[in-house]
Amino acid sequence: MKRLPPLVLYALEAALVLTFFIEALRFAIGTFYSRVAGASYAGALDPSLIPLDANGVLSQATARGEIIFLIWMLALPLLALILGRVPLMLVIAAAITGVGRVLMNLGGISPALASAIAVGGGLLYIALLVRHRMRALPFGFVLAFGADQLFRAAGDTLDPTWSPEYANIQLVLVVVAVLIALLALRRQQAYETELAESGEASPDRGMLPFWGGVGLGGLLFIELALLALPNAIAGRAQTEYATFVPLTLVATLLPLLPWVRARAREFVAVFDQTLRGWVWLLLIALLVILGTRLSGIAAGAALVAAQFLVSMLWWWLARPLADRARHATGLWVVIGVGVFALLVAGDYFTYEYAYVQDFGGNLAFLDRIIPPLLRGFRGLGLGVLLLAVFFAGLPMTQTLRRIPWGDDSRRALIPLLLIVIAATAGAAYLARPRLITAVQNVDTIRIGTYNIHTGANEFFYPDLQDVARTIQVSGADVVMLQEVETGRLTSFGVDQPLWLARRVGMDRRFYPTNEGLHGLAVLSKVPISLSDGTPLTSVDQQTGAMRVQIAPAANTTVTLYNTWLAPLTARQGGEDLEIQEQDQARQFTELLAWVASQHPGGVLGRTVIGGTFHNVPDSPIAGQMRAAGFEDPFAGLPTELSATLWRSDLPHVRFDYLWLRNLGRLRAGVIDPDFPDASDHRMAVAEVSLGG
Repeated sequence: MKRLPPLVLYALEAALVLTFFIEALRFAIGTFYSRVAGASYAGALDPSLIPLDANGVLSQATARGEIIFLIWMLALPLLALILGRVPLMLVIAAAITGVGRVLMNLGGISPALASAIAVGGGLLYIALLVRHRMRALPFGFVLAFGADQLFRAAGDTLDPTWSPEYANIQLVLVVVAVLIALLALRRQQAYETELAESGEASPDRGMLPFWGGVGLGGLLFIELALLALPNAIAGRAQTEYATFVPLTLVATLLPLLPWVRARAREFVAVFDQTLRGWVWLLLIALLVILGTRLSGIAAGAALVAAQFLVSMLWWWLARPLADRARHATGLWVVIGVGVFALLVAGDYFTYEYAYVQDFGGNLAFLDRIIPPLLRGFRGLGLGVLLLAVFFAGLPMTQTLRRIPWGDDSRRALIPLLLIVIAATAGAAYLARPRLITAVQNVDTIRIGTYNIHTGANEFFYPDLQDVARTIQVSGADVVMLQEVETGRLTSFGVDQPLWLARRVGMDRRFYPTNEGLHGLAVLSKVPISLSDGTPLTSVDQQTGAMRVQIAPAANTTVTLYNTWLAPLTARQGGEDLEIQEQDQARQFTELLAWVASQHPGGVLGRTVIGGTFHNVPDSPIAGQMRAAGFEDPFAGLPTELSATLWRSDLPHVRFDYLWLRNLGRLRAGVIDPDFPDASDHRMAVAEVSLGG
């Protein structure tokens, strides 16, 4: 009697290895960004200015070496062109991925190098998986993205499996994955022997066509950048994170169910074979547009629906391999990596367009072409997402003779349904809102402002733990945050205000100013009664202002206005400094006009206007605030007690402010830099009396 294909064993192995791969890929994007940016910044400084104990300082030569190593690792799938016929290579690729993943926890080598090993091993594994166990590929990816969402829910969007404390568990998982890979190899050999004896072809031999490689790059990007991140969905749609964690996980895992795939097969079969892929692609694009252009529950639901349709596309990447057919699966995987890298670069410049520098020197002839092109990415975040959707859907548009959503595993329906239900319930529990001990019925509160520089220090070394510790040490009841992100690839996909709020026991509100995932936030132990915001006209990086009202006592309301004004950092040559000064002045005028529009007659109650003003205390902007009747609680303090910008290349100055109206100043100061690597700014805190 012929054995059944060991698909369950294949899928379990693939799910483990691809989970390691996804975790490492997300980590590698953030880590290489921080290390390259840090090396570039440090290389431009006088070495004598760099603190000896600063984290993240490395040479440009070291960063170049790590990038070269990464490129070699990304080329590992090419080995499948030479050794792809050897089934044992699957076990070796799984082991390489696992070793790199464990080294990310254990240390001993650069975290960038460790993640590069895991990513390269994972890419090689994908190429070999398509070659030997094609049908396990979609199941492995769907289960891996589901597991990734569960881990991130457990860590409040910061993957807890990256921490050194997880090393022993990670080591056990890697050993288990390798043992399963060995067992699966043995089962595969026995199964294929039986097929050969009966003269049948293996249903698991496959290939990845060129369009499959392009689709792989598009799928990885759209999942990692948006649709597989509930916090990114919530950020783009301005909805509640906890609501969309279980919904996103359901949308991710539903394609596992054979009944769901059968219904999808019936749906696309209605259309002509030349149209069905385009119909599916256009549906995804429409949902992404609705989800990013609208707000609220409807927008979040559109993105969740898009995630379901995208999760169904994993079945379309590969196709069966005919006997003796030639293919270049390894090469097309590398092409997919290139597509993914281009999309990541495009996504990066949709946020960082304002900081593109001219080349100058020998490359000055490019200054009229490349820098303007990169600065032109402003506002193109949706365009990059839609391009990724287009790439992801191409394999379906090019597959005309088959619909791979077969219903060939009816017996697995109940077990798979139980997995989906259990995972969803677990995600809902892990993401549940936390109880907050509210500060109420008090006479005084401590208000802070803190530019967290996206959770990294001036050398781009990321450490949200230090940011959280700084907030806790400050004793602040309310904190206005600037340069906050809720799911960008370069910040590891972490919802920073959510993570910080849950670490310090506060409620949070976020107002996006740039592409839905970068902006302003307020953390508060005092009950929040209202939150909104408005964009401010911006020549360079788009910014805005945020309003939050808190109720520290009965019949007492304090209105907070949080903002980040344009910095005065002209590009190479200095020709833009005057434009930036005008931009900052215009933003300040718009801010005051917005505040005045909400207080007819000009009667302000208890009000705080704070944030990063990117200007010094004797500037015209500060003078206008004083003329408008606002008090500076830091006035008269020496620089060491009031300076908030602490960078190696600049004198310590005050760029961050808390302006008070109808509130009594009790004391104020900048938090002693016990955690100097938390940001390139220091947290400013003022204790105020509600009595005025």
